[in-house]
Amino acid sequence: MIQTLNRHKTIWLKYDLPAGLSVFLVALPLCLGIALASGAPLYAGLLSGIIGGLVVSIVSGSHLAVSGPAAGLTTLVAASIISLGDYRVFLLAVMVAGLFQVVLGVLKLGTIANYFPSSVIKGMLAAIGVILVSKQIPLALGYDQPDFWTSGFPQLFTSGHFLGSIQNFYEHTTEGAMLITGISLLLLVLLQHPIAKKLKVIPAPLVVVIVGIILNIILSGNGSALSLKESQLVHIPSDIFASMVFPDFSKLFANADIWKDGLIIGLLATLETLLCIEAVDKLDVHNRITPVNRELIAQGIGNMTCGLFGAIPLTAVVVRGAANVDAGARSKLSAFTHGLFLLLAVATIPFILNKIPYASLAAILLITGFNLTKPKLYRNMWSLGTKQFVPFLITIVVI
Repeated sequence: MIQTLNRHKTIWLKYDLPAGLSVFLVALPLCLGIALASGAPLYAGLLSGIIGGLVVSIVSGSHLAVSGPAAGLTTLVAASIISLGDYRVFLLAVMVAGLFQVVLGVLKLGTIANYFPSSVIKGMLAAIGVILVSKQIPLALGYDQPDFWTSGFPQLFTSGHFLGSIQNFYEHTTEGAMLITGISLLLLVLLQHPIAKKLKVIPAPLVVVIVGIILNIILSGNGSALSLKESQLVHIPSDIFASMVFPDFSKLFANADIWKDGLIIGLLATLETLLCIEAVDKLDVHNRITPVNRELIAQGIGNMTCGLFGAIPLTAVVVRGAANVDAGARSKLSAFTHGLFLLLAVATIPFILNKIPYASLAAILLITGFNLTKPKLYRNMWSLGTKQFVPFLITIVVI
């Protein structure tokens, strides 16, 4: 028994602790960015990452997968928050989603992903990519009006007033935000180069966040006109746990949309998780296979916990799972460790997180969205013929 504990301790110190730290550095900016894209409180994304690390990893049978808020759910989450009209009511839908996943797992329906055409799944992810990019463009430009796509952008093409429209548009953008966005995008592209990846430098999203903070401090310190406004910086409560919002259980049966949204979120989260688990299992050098039904139960418990404590829904996430494998993780302790680091960051350094520019997060999400909807994907689907391309395109248009 003592020998086994010592062996696990050695593995954790040598492999899972550094891997958990590496995944934490990837997850921190993504948790904030995905909450931003979802129209939820920023701390809700961090709570989702914490729950993914501390709760899901314990129940899950996966050795290498890491759970947290996912870009693939942003569109659905944003629409649900708006349609339900109250974040506390939306949290009920998250709990319903979790309950749905637990039921799927108990009934051993983990093979559900096999019944969805790959063209539809790819179309769904591509549509999410398009919407993700479109939602980040105003933040990337530092646009300070609420109606960028309905009024601000179309005004550029009004006949007879082109120059005036450009001037009006320019007055509502922020040069400092555009500068930070441009540098951030350049860094993200450069750090995707194979040479940069081989060097295993600090994760690209974290580099972008650090550079964004430094740039804004320099601009603000010099009293530059390029410095960002307070509204263009992340704002996380100094005591996140005192600011948590909880579900309004009195409304559980008052609105059928709660159950409808919950089932849709649960289904989409299930598909994304199962696709992620399949991808991460293929990266495992020890060829370990994750029990999918147990994974659905773990994800369901995680999402019920998210709804209960005011977090946005979670899934297993390919980016975090791949980062975990690349960092040399050996067991689920790495995912648990990354959750501990997120908890410590929220509890001890919110004042540093509040210096992060939205422009930096927008740049990260622009690249994330672009990766979901690359032109190469459309060419590949077209090459497979109309039986694949038509459902793919219809899915994008409908979403």
